[in-house]
Amino acid sequence: MTKYSAIPTFIDGIRFASKAEARRYSELKILERAEKITHLELQPKFTCIVNGTKVCTYIADFAYFTDKTRVIEDVKGVKTPVYKLKKKLVEALCPGVTITEVS
Repeated sequence: MTKYSAIPTFIDGIRFASKAEARRYSELKILERAEKITHLELQPKFTCIVNGTKVCTYIADFAYFTDKTRVIEDVKGVKTPVYKLKKKLVEALCPGVTITEVS
């Protein structure tokens, strides 16, 4: 059990932090097989650098493309203050990046 009562779940030999994240992965795999999305990526990383100083690294849950648009997703049960800050930082520092939250 984790600190927010999420239950780690394995699918395809991959450990997901929660059942919700594992469920979303399954949904995205179906969409990928149906060719609705492409280039599914797990845990894409975004390094936040301000004035030459690395502030943090944000790790999303998923990234993929719909047509020519890159979608960044985070499966959220609890939106912690640290998550909210990192989300704002990434969106401010990476033009064109918007983080989509999925419950």
